[in-house]
Amino acid sequence: MTLSPSPLRALVVDDLEAAHDLSRAVGWAHRLDDWRFVHGLGHGFAADDAGRLVGTGMYWPFGQGFATLGLVIVDPARQGAGIGRRLMTGLLEAIGPRTTLLIATDAGAPLYEKLGFATIGGIVQHQGQDCRVPDQAMPAGWRIRPAAMADLAALAALDTQATGLARPHVLQALLTVAEGAVLERDGQPVGFAVCRLFGRGRVVGPIVAPDEAGARALIAHWIAACPGQFMRVDIPDTVGLGPWLEAHGLARIAPGIAMARGPAPVQTGDARLFGLINQALG
Repeated sequence: MTLSPSPLRALVVDDLEAAHDLSRAVGWAHRLDDWRFVHGLGHGFAADDAGRLVGTGMYWPFGQGFATLGLVIVDPARQGAGIGRRLMTGLLEAIGPRTTLLIATDAGAPLYEKLGFATIGGIVQHQGQDCRVPDQAMPAGWRIRPAAMADLAALAALDTQATGLARPHVLQALLTVAEGAVLERDGQPVGFAVCRLFGRGRVVGPIVAPDEAGARALIAHWIAACPGQFMRVDIPDTVGLGPWLEAHGLARIAPGIAMARGPAPVQTGDARLFGLINQALG
């Protein structure tokens, strides 16, 4: 007889080692430190069966208007038992009327559609080892410099322009565990990119720039700074960087479906999003 899991409860710090085991069981590359980072920024639910963690899900609110949702994982031995739907229902109830954003797989998209999500775009994961990108020429007056915590307000404003989301607390947390690079035009920040340890190596994201040339310069900066290391970039499928990334050793690995439940956020200003923080935070 298959036992039904107990009611959902809060996902707490003491669950993270078991949550990490679940993510490894489904083939995700997250480290325990990656779980700790996102857990500290959001809220989650756990599904138990006889005291054993069999499912997780998390969400991250951005003000009263938006939230992202992710890390919905069900133990492979318990898939098909309705745990994923219960997690999603609990998460959406907690999120309330906010527009909810997520990245779905082909397998997960039908469930999300039944819960009111619609496709708004796509993302593509690129990754590679020992990538090599030539220096990217920049116009006169443009330069890339290290980011500092004093840049937070300017970077948060650019991020909001690019994403339509208010995420200063996320950028502040990123700058405490990662390195940032600021793209300047005539001394004014017009873009930035953050590089940090994640999964099998390093991930570059978010990447915010006024145009594709600026995004390429930021990516090239971080690849040059991390010679021989495993690198990952998750890009919106509309930005046009895919062929350039593939030509320089960052192979196209896995597409995802960007979905929203409610009105999608809108880009404002000149800044554009060329790379995600990760697929949970957007």
